[in-house]
Amino acid sequence: MEDCTHDCSSCSASCSSREKTSLLEEPHVLTHVKKVIGVVSGKGGVGKSMVTSLLAVLLRRRGYRTAILDADITGPSIPQAFGLHERASGSDQGIFPALSKTGIEVMSMNLLLEEETAPVVWRGPIIAGSVKQFWTDVLWGSVDIMFLDMPPGTGDVPLTVFQSIPVDGIIVVTSPQQLVGMIVEKAVHMAELMKIPVLALVQNMSFVKCPGCDEVLYPFGESKIGDLAGKFGIPVTAELPIQKDLATACDAGLIELFEGDWLNGIADLLEAAIRHE
Repeated sequence: MEDCTHDCSSCSASCSSREKTSLLEEPHVLTHVKKVIGVVSGKGGVGKSMVTSLLAVLLRRRGYRTAILDADITGPSIPQAFGLHERASGSDQGIFPALSKTGIEVMSMNLLLEEETAPVVWRGPIIAGSVKQFWTDVLWGSVDIMFLDMPPGTGDVPLTVFQSIPVDGIIVVTSPQQLVGMIVEKAVHMAELMKIPVLALVQNMSFVKCPGCDEVLYPFGESKIGDLAGKFGIPVTAELPIQKDLATACDAGLIELFEGDWLNGIADLLEAAIRHE
């Protein structure tokens, strides 16, 4: 254009001079991650961190090098599930992730605080910047699959993660209540806007199995997860029970000892993705 000022920020014209820029951040030079999977929810308290932990354990049991980036800066719970209480260490090259008992790499804000119970009272941009640093400044090494335990909702941090980290797909976690199902749709729509595929839908607290007769009870009504998955074309679904042993394992830092096949279908999907890398 004859009157081009070469200032694309103040121009809406589409021309060859306009450069397409990417907001994706490069990981640490010593890091190579094959697949990055975000675990999201529309609201808090639905079991997102537990699903993240269970999937990391399942893939680790299958022999893959797994890692968890705890992007929930103000409400980190991943270290507790794995019984990690030591502060993370580092060197001039960067920060070293903590290792769980079975070798799962973990980085979380709780591993950097002097006191685990100290609140993180930061504004959105600082929180989002910290998540990016977990990607760029941590020496993850060679990882087959990394899970991002996302904060709930569709605010600053999820937006920053989707724009700055090359997320290959997301898994949405919900609970049976209709209101939560409605909120989950917001998370699905956000993924669509960011052009990130939704790989699976997990409904937590879906049913209870009677210990005496093995009858399956649905305290919140029959599951509607199939309807929700069909509405958005989500290929894989899973349902987690209300189970005391599972909650106890998380609280005791023994999530790696869990027994259950509820998420095997999702693990199969992720394993196939790793193999096709």
